[in-house]
Amino acid sequence: MIIIDAFMAVILASWNVLLESAPFVLLGFFVAGLLKAFLPDDFVARHLGGGSTASIFKAAAMGVPIPLCSCGVLPAAAGLKKQGAGKGAVTSFLISTPETGVDSVAVSWALLDPLMTVIRPVVAFFTAVAAGIAVSFTDRHFRSERPETAMAPAAEPQDACTSDCCCSHKEPEPEGLAPKFMNGMRFAFGDLLKDIGGWLFFGVLLAGVISVFLSPEIVSRYLSNEYLSMLLMLAISVPLYVCATASTPIAAALALKGISPGAALVFLLAGPATNAAAITVISKLIGKRAAAVYVAVIVVMSFLAGIGVNALYGALGIDIDGWLTASAHDDGGPLAILSAIVLFVLVARAMLPAKVHTH
Repeated sequence: MIIIDAFMAVILASWNVLLESAPFVLLGFFVAGLLKAFLPDDFVARHLGGGSTASIFKAAAMGVPIPLCSCGVLPAAAGLKKQGAGKGAVTSFLISTPETGVDSVAVSWALLDPLMTVIRPVVAFFTAVAAGIAVSFTDRHFRSERPETAMAPAAEPQDACTSDCCCSHKEPEPEGLAPKFMNGMRFAFGDLLKDIGGWLFFGVLLAGVISVFLSPEIVSRYLSNEYLSMLLMLAISVPLYVCATASTPIAAALALKGISPGAALVFLLAGPATNAAAITVISKLIGKRAAAVYVAVIVVMSFLAGIGVNALYGALGIDIDGWLTASAHDDGGPLAILSAIVLFVLVARAMLPAKVHTH
């Protein structure tokens, strides 16, 4: 009986999180579809050639709205490198793209607060720039010390794509507004939803588990120290695979239990940008030395951003305990319920084998 009660409590808590986020998730995927439809695939590559600092800033800015996870961004980054983008620009794109996107911004607005909704992509941008500059500087310094390495043939970027997770097949772009729009929507509510949807529901379910089983007393006892809590979030998030959208309800649930806003931000930044599988692929794409710099900059910038955010929230006197409920304008209203059902159906359909759709 206790197990059943606990199970129902988790389902109810997860359902409440889904109600809060579903309308914004659908909006985020719709905007992602528009970006896919009307932003040419080669637009990014045209602006990221060479190793200039300007290309690093451009790569970070262009990656911010694009809704790709740390796995999905790999083939895009490999394509950029193949078309002549420098290591610094590729690194910058690899960080800013998975750390934030139009879908995760929409969910942040729903589950967190306006301040964190703004801070998250801004910090992601500067983290990407810092990592890009650091990788570019390290690469130039290494080449200046060992000029013979500059003559070595570069590894083919497609070698980085070694699994179904990161491999994708480029299809010709359709002509005309309507076909482009439909193609973008198919991408957003098909391929993208298939990649992210399962992890989103996992994040929602984990948020429900946290809400039910993680007591404020445990948080106050073991995670009350802001530095220790941020280090713990780094230890958890760096090897963990979680996309930017799925990390949001988890961070919101942790905040509800009393974790600091800085620790929540650390999880929101480091989780989507790193995971054990992606790091191995990134090391092939930009080199082991650059990959080490990539991870180090993410860790350092996330930690510093966490300290800064704690100070900012403290100075402004903002309480984040109500992140999960602060945006509840109509608790379980018709729009929220309809959006949750539609999202569930779309994710289930996207994750079904393709042959099932044809019957």
